[in-house]
Amino acid sequence: MSDNRKKVAIITRHAVSNYGSVLQAYALQKAINSFGFEAEIIDYIREDEDYHNIADTLVKKSSWNKNALTRIVYKSIQSPEYIKMGKVFEKYRKKLLNESGTRYTSADELKKNPPAADIYCTGSDQVWGAIGSDEIDGAYFLNFAPKGKKKIAYAASFGKTDTNSSCKEKIRDYLASYDCLTVRENSAVNLINHLGIDTVNQVLDPTLLLDRNEWSKLIKADIQKGYVLLYQLHSNPDMDNYAEEFANKAGLKLIRLTPLFHRIFQSGKAVYLPDISSFLSYIKNADYMITDSFHGTAFAINFNTQFIDILPGETKTRNQSILELTGLYDRVLNDYNDFSFIENKIDFSEANQKIADERIKSLNILKEMIEN
Repeated sequence: MSDNRKKVAIITRHAVSNYGSVLQAYALQKAINSFGFEAEIIDYIREDEDYHNIADTLVKKSSWNKNALTRIVYKSIQSPEYIKMGKVFEKYRKKLLNESGTRYTSADELKKNPPAADIYCTGSDQVWGAIGSDEIDGAYFLNFAPKGKKKIAYAASFGKTDTNSSCKEKIRDYLASYDCLTVRENSAVNLINHLGIDTVNQVLDPTLLLDRNEWSKLIKADIQKGYVLLYQLHSNPDMDNYAEEFANKAGLKLIRLTPLFHRIFQSGKAVYLPDISSFLSYIKNADYMITDSFHGTAFAINFNTQFIDILPGETKTRNQSILELTGLYDRVLNDYNDFSFIENKIDFSEANQKIADERIKSLNILKEMIEN
C-alpha cells in the first residue's frame, strides 16, 4: 500500500445499471475517505450479472421463459438495451468510483486472489438477498476475506422482510463471522435478531450520509422548475396513468427519467439515460416527484423535494423503512384516485432534523467500526 492509511475494501452492488447502485457506492467511498482512510470498491461483477449476459439471467425469471422461441425473442429485444445501458453506467462508475485494479467475475476468483486490505466491508443495497441466478452469494458475506482480517457491514440489506428458509443456517454462519454488523432497514434488524444475533445496528443508507450540499457539487446546472418528475423502476401501468393525471391536475409538464429505452414511449416527456449531474438536478428541482424507487425516495427527502411514494411490491420494506424513520409515511399513495398531495405539501423540518441526527450517528458508527 502506498501510505499508512488503513485500506477498506468494499464489496457492494456497484455494477447494477441503476443510479442508486452507483451513487450509494460513491457515497460510502466518500464517507470512508473523509475519515482519512482509503476506500476501494472491489470490482466484483458476476458473469450472470454482467451487462452482456443479464438478459440471459432475467429471461429465466420472466414470463418469456416458455420455450426456445420466446426466449430468443426476449433476448433479441432486451440484450441491445441492457448492453447500451451497461456501457453508459460503466462510464459513470469509472468516473466516480475507486475500483480495484482486478475485475472479479466469481466468488472463487475472490477467494483465490482477494484484494489486499486492512478491513473488508460489505456495503449497502440488496447484497444479502438473491443475486443473479443464486439465492445468496457468499462473496457479499465476505467469505473470501483472509483469515484474521476485520470484517464489517455498513447498511447492508436483504431487500425483503424474510429469507429463504433453506438459506437461514448458512446466512447465520456467515453473519456470525463479522466483527461489526449494521443494516439499512429495521426489518433487517428483526431478521438478524430472529437468527439469534443481537449485535446489529440500523444506520442510514450511504446516500444519506452526504447532505444536499455535497450532492449538489455533482450538479453542473440546475434544471428549470415547472415539472412533475416520474422516476419509475417497476412496470406499473396504474403508476403511469396516475403520474399523467397528477401532472395535468397540477398544471405542470410530466418528465420521466429512464435508463430503459422502451420506456421512452410511456407517459411523460422521456429523459433517456441522463448523466449523474442531470439525474440529481432533475430530482432537486422538481415541483413534485412520483417514484417507486428507494433511492429516488432518499434523494427526494435529502433535497426536500415534494414527493409521492408508490410502494414497489415485495421489495417495499426498503421504502417503508426510510419513510417510517423520517415520519413521512403519509406520502405513500394508497389510492390511485388520490391527488391531495398537490395541495398537501411536506414540511421537511422534522425529517431534516431526524436525518441530520441519524447522519451523525451513522457516520460515528462507521468510523468506530473501522478504527476500533
